[in-house]
Amino acid sequence: MSKEIEKETYRTAENVEGEIRIADEVVANIAGIAATEVEGVASTVGNITNGLMSKVGMRSVSKGVSVEVEESVVSVKMDLIMDYGYNIPVTCKKVQERVKNAIENMTGLEVSDVMIKISGIDTSKQA
Repeated sequence: MSKEIEKETYRTAENVEGEIRIADEVVANIAGIAATEVEGVASTVGNITNGLMSKVGMRSVSKGVSVEVEESVVSVKMDLIMDYGYNIPVTCKKVQERVKNAIENMTGLEVSDVMIKISGIDTSKQA
C-alpha cells in the first residue's frame, strides 16, 4: 500500500508500544452500529439491503454514515430512518450520545460532533 493511499485511508493514534491505525470505515461502522442500537432508529440510510447482504455473510452498517478524522478528532454525519411514533429530538440526542461514547471508548479518538439527518420514517411496525 502506498504512503499516499495509507494517509487517506487510515488515521493513527500513538501509544507506548507503537502506532495504532484505524480505518475510517471502521469508525463509520462503529457509529452505524451504535446508532441502530438506539430504540426508535430503524436503520441508517442505505441499510435497506442489510437483510439480503447478511444472508450472504456481508453487512455494511456504514452506509449513510460518513466520518472525518483530523488528528485524533472525529466528526460524524449520518442519515437515519426513524421508527414511526418516536420523539425525533429525544431519539437523536440518545443517538448522538451513544455514537460519541462508542467511538471514544472503542478507538480512543475524540468525537467533536455527531450530525444527524432524518431521511425517513419506517411505518412497517405500526399497528
